[in-house]
Parts: sequence; structure tokens; C-alpha cells
Amino acid sequence: MFEQLATIHPMLPAIAANASLLVGAVIAYFITRCILLMLLHKALKRTNARWDDALVDQNVFGRLAHFVPALIIQKGIPLVPDVFPAAAGIISHMTSVYMIVVVTLTVTALLSAINQIYEGRPAARNRPIKGFIQLAQLVIYIIGGIFVVAVLIDRSPVILLSGLGAITAVLMVVFKDTLLSLAASIQLTTQELIRVGDWLEVPQFGADGDVIDVALYTITVQNWDKTISTIPTYQLVSGSFKNWRGMSESGGRRIKRSIFIDVNSIHFLGNEEVRRLSRIDLLKDYIKSKQEELQSYNASIKTADEPWVNQRHLTNVGTLRAYIRNYLQQHPKIHQDMTLIVRQLQPGPEGLPIEIYCFSNDTNWVNYEAIQADIFDHIFAIIPEFGLRLFQQPAGADFAQLKLSARGAAE
Repeated sequence: MFEQLATIHPMLPAIAANASLLVGAVIAYFITRCILLMLLHKALKRTNARWDDALVDQNVFGRLAHFVPALIIQKGIPLVPDVFPAAAGIISHMTSVYMIVVVTLTVTALLSAINQIYEGRPAARNRPIKGFIQLAQLVIYIIGGIFVVAVLIDRSPVILLSGLGAITAVLMVVFKDTLLSLAASIQLTTQELIRVGDWLEVPQFGADGDVIDVALYTITVQNWDKTISTIPTYQLVSGSFKNWRGMSESGGRRIKRSIFIDVNSIHFLGNEEVRRLSRIDLLKDYIKSKQEELQSYNASIKTADEPWVNQRHLTNVGTLRAYIRNYLQQHPKIHQDMTLIVRQLQPGPEGLPIEIYCFSNDTNWVNYEAIQADIFDHIFAIIPEFGLRLFQQPAGADFAQLKLSARGAAE
């Protein structure tokens, strides 16, 4: 056939052979990609194993299918009659470059599939390997690039690799962020500083939410308003951040809030107030034991003059602290195995702070806020029973009432 074409024109055999080779490569690619690969994917989807699904998701076989036509062209070029040696060399080099690129992409896709398989295991939450996988992919890309350059300049890759030592300083500058991120990623992984699912707070980057990805270069955080913040790994390690994982694992979430008492409303309890407060179940034991303690003390120091000043008495603010403490100790939503303190802080321009420091036994944010609100709703409502007033800055209604009082007094 080629001899008959040569009688028509000397170049026709080479043209026909090249066309046949190209058509054969296209047919081979079509058979591999559209038939064999489709059947393979259907077969893998029917299996119960998950590792093969990862190979399909990362398109490992689809990338490998590109290798077939390039291999056919490279092996078929020497068989083409009357082909120019220079053209054959260029085609052979280009197909070699193409196959190197295909192999590089296939290997990186295989590494991604390995990471996907690993992420399906429970251990992946505590020890992610995505950063190491990305580092391995970077190395594969560099090696692939070296082989591509070696093929194009028709030199051994060993010669190029031996010359890397001379440009090490340049490479360190170029890949500075990568090296820093690698060291930071190793530190984060080995010390388990950050895991996927942790609540992370990094004010300098405006990040406050759940960690959704731990990669080589960045930590991705989904904030509570559903925005996404990306934090460079090495900057996260070199700076400071708050990880709320300990709170979640402890089973308790801290409640630390103060109520401010008007100092002018603090006084000793009279006998009638003591009898009235003694009817409150949470105060019965406290008032009884406190009265016995005070009576014993007062009897030991009893004097004839100014007995009220020299003796000890119950105060309304002290009784309030005892009530709040007993109330929290019996509250079903307060973690009783953690710190529980009701303390008095230093008074200031806003009155006397009474701080409640305890832990709820529910770490869910919505439930926690509801528990905290219910506790302080009750405390705010019970304070007038002790003859106390909450302190707050004067509002418009206060000034209006003052104006009405002044007008009434003037009349």
C-alpha cells in the first residue's frame, strides 16, 4: 500500500503512516477512556470497599488513560517510513514529556486518594496527614519538572540533580514559606495542637469558629457567621491562638459573670427579715448555722456599750451570696465536679460586683447560653427579696421621674 502511494508522491507514505498512527492513538484512547474505564468504574462502584471509590473520585484511572495514546505514538514513530529524523526526535521528546506529565499527575492523584482513604478513619481526626501528602505532591512535581527539563535538553536528570547543590540558597529563599509551613505542620500534627473540628479563636486573623481543614500551607476555619478564614500554618504556630477543645472534652463550659449591687442598699438584716428569709428552703440551713455561729461569737465578746457595733450580724449581701451558692449547687445544669464560686470583688464606680464562677454541664453553645440566661434571670428577680438594688447607669426614665418628683416638691 505504501509503495503504491510512493508512486503518486514520495511524501504520501509518511503522511499516511502518520495519519494512521494518529488515528490509532485516538481510537486507543477512546477505547481506554470511554469503554474500559467506564466498565472499570462501574465494577468498582459495586464493591463494598471504600479505597476503590477514592481512586475513582480522584480520577486516578482517568489520568492514567492519557498514557496509552502517548505510548502508541512514541513506539509507532520509528515504524513510520521516510520520516525525517529531526521530526521523529521532536515527536519522541514531546511524547516523553507528555508521559512524564501524565505519570506525575497520576501519582499526585494517587496520593490524594490515599489521603481521602485515610480521612475516612477515626484516627484522621486527631492525626491528619494532608500536610505531608501535599509535601509529597510538591516533591513529585519538582521531580517531574526535572525530568521534563532533562528530556527537552536531552541530558541526564542526574546532571540536573547534581547542580541543585549550587542553588540551594536560592531554593531556600523560593521555598521559604513551604519549609516554614512544613515545620509548623509537623509541630501541629505531632503535638496535636489543632484537629479538624476544633473550635479555634485567632483574633489577629479575625478567625473564630470550627477548623474544617488542616493543610500544609493553611489552616481553614469556618467562622460562626459561616465566613471562611484561612490562616498561614507557620504564622499560626509563631503567634498565639486559643483552642477550645479542652472545654469540649471536659464536659463543662465556664460561666463567669458579675452582678453589680448598689452599695447604698447593703445593710444588716433585722429580725423580721431573718424570719422571712428563713422560710426559703435554700437558706434554712445557712441561716440556722450562721445564727448559732454569731450568737456564740457575740456571747464571748458581749459588752455593755454599743453592742450593735461590736457584735456580728447577718447582712443581706452575704445572705444573697449564700443563696446563690446553694441555688447553683442544686441546679441540674451546673457541673458539680468543677469549680463553683460565688465571690465578692472589689467595689468600684458601678457598685459592688458579685461574681458567679461555675461550669454548665452542657457545652453546646445554644444550650449553654440558655442555661446562663435562666440562672441570671432568676438571680435578678430574687435580689429585691434581700432588700438589695441592682446598680445601673441612670436612664431617660430615671431623669423623667426625678423631674416629676422635683416638680411635685415645688408645688
